[in-house]
Amino acid sequence: MQGDVMAARQGQQGQAFDHDTGAVPVAATAVADTVISAWGDGHLRLFRPDAAPRAIRVHDGAILSMARGPEDMILTGGDDGLFARIRDGQPEEIARFPRKWVDHVAAGESGVVACSVGRIVHLHEQPAGHRHELAHPSSIGGLAFDRRGRRLAVAHYGGVTVWSRVKNRWKGTRLIWAGSHGRVVWSPDHRFIVTSMQENALHGWRLRDKADLRMSGYPAKVAGLAWAGDLPWLATTGAGQAILWPFDGANGPMGRGPLTLCGLDGQALVTAVCALPGQQGILAGFADGSIQRADLSGTTPPVPVRTGGGSAVTVLATTADPTRLFAADDAGRVLWRTLEG
Repeated sequence: MQGDVMAARQGQQGQAFDHDTGAVPVAATAVADTVISAWGDGHLRLFRPDAAPRAIRVHDGAILSMARGPEDMILTGGDDGLFARIRDGQPEEIARFPRKWVDHVAAGESGVVACSVGRIVHLHEQPAGHRHELAHPSSIGGLAFDRRGRRLAVAHYGGVTVWSRVKNRWKGTRLIWAGSHGRVVWSPDHRFIVTSMQENALHGWRLRDKADLRMSGYPAKVAGLAWAGDLPWLATTGAGQAILWPFDGANGPMGRGPLTLCGLDGQALVTAVCALPGQQGILAGFADGSIQRADLSGTTPPVPVRTGGGSAVTVLATTADPTRLFAADDAGRVLWRTLEG
């Protein structure tokens, strides 16, 4: 941890610094004025204004997934088989699966938490202590609870299984679409579920009638998803511009084209996206290290936050304000700076 802190190079007025971790970034989330990031060397790294980064060792191997839970709880899963909870900077074991990987983790507001190991979701209901094992037809690509923690969406080959809490058990319903499904998200109003696919596309379902939403035409795989603005928009990576699909109204993006924002004249793909909390805007990171900021109205040109010349930006986050920017690239370098405007 000492070497981590010493690698930071402070800006002239303490407003920005670059930080070299030497590790692969996995994810980041905001807790008030702190951005908590997960890394492939088994550490969480905490970035706060006017303070050196703090590293917390959680796993003996790589962190594979991270999620934020209620009351600022952080969940992680790793290739050491550990499913962990971190509160106030203190890691504790929820479960351990020797010689297996904990690929995905998720938390609901009701206190229920889940992790996936291969084809099985291990679900823990707290504080009651009930545990459930939910089996699926293939390895799991992603997990997401609805806001109340009463439904769990599990992506896998062939679609998504939605598990609902019914009395003392969980009942599954299938949403079917051929292909391998990865990251899964609920729309903010819980009317739609969307997955990123192994092919260069998204797929979604309108839950009231299981109608399919096909969002294709990407030149690369969609790795990043973020809900932005009041409409809301689903901002995505995988193209030369940030692609944003509208999810207002009864039909969402059915029969409608996306909004496109940011871009470097086709010179680099968007590799990370981030919403600006409480604002009608997004941040987009590019394969050349550039970062741009854009208004969701689409009426003004994007604002450069950082020019290129580096490695691909793979993780973007801001503090809850949002007054500080966290950006990590695939070489393990972090930009932590004041976000103007």
